[in-house]
Amino acid sequence: MTRRTLLYVMNADTPDHKISEAAEAAAEREDHLICLIVGVSHSVPLYAYSALPYGGMDIAENWTDLIAATRLNHQDRADEVEKLLAKSAVSGEVQPVICPTLEIKHHVARAARVSDEAYFADNLRNTPDILREAASGILFHSPIGFRLNGPPSLNPERIFVAWDSSEAAASAVHFALPHLKQAQEVVIACIDPIMTLQHDGPDPGTDMAAWLSHHGCHVTVSQIPSGGHGVGKCIQDHAQGFGADLVVMGAYGHARMLQTVLGGTTRAMLDQTELAVFMGH
Repeated sequence: MTRRTLLYVMNADTPDHKISEAAEAAAEREDHLICLIVGVSHSVPLYAYSALPYGGMDIAENWTDLIAATRLNHQDRADEVEKLLAKSAVSGEVQPVICPTLEIKHHVARAARVSDEAYFADNLRNTPDILREAASGILFHSPIGFRLNGPPSLNPERIFVAWDSSEAAASAVHFALPHLKQAQEVVIACIDPIMTLQHDGPDPGTDMAAWLSHHGCHVTVSQIPSGGHGVGKCIQDHAQGFGADLVVMGAYGHARMLQTVLGGTTRAMLDQTELAVFMGH
């Protein structure tokens, strides 16, 4: 897993030590690091005068000054990140972006299309709209997966694959293959599998386990009843019981809606902070 291009999605508030940690991890692996600093542009402040439809709308006089100050501050932060990358002697670049929230996905996707894997800064959780749109850009508009939680230098030895024979789960496993090939142990976990030819097959998980075994992975298959618990909770409980360093799973949602809606299990795994999770679609 050498000389890859990693996309690090952050915002202006991502701490310096987190950025340096990502840069040092990339430098050690001889990876190229793209730091995408995402900022949200202010909405246009409109003021109505008189009564519509005979009246009109005015834009605040200080609007252009506000935009200019926002862009200047964002560029100043980009310059600071450039200096952090230089200290780490990493092959890297900084891409500052300011746009409306609903356009974030497109900027993230554009950078992801020339990357091998994306990693989200933990503090993006403080801006849920940005996190959701960034996830949407990776999952529904790019050919890679993304990782959340855990250090950038993570080398997972025990990987828990949440498997349901879906296209999304298969994509996630393909995207995560470099990690899976280096792991010491991989478990293919099938939660409440439907053992029919039309769904998960008569022996769920064994076909994926065989494919990974051909790649040299050490794989076992586990068929797990949910016991009435939510799938997200079941994944977390069993992954922690397995001692997983990383959970690999397919992500679900609707890409074509104006505001992407991520499925319940996907949202549960994005919200939790205990387990490093790798998602693909």
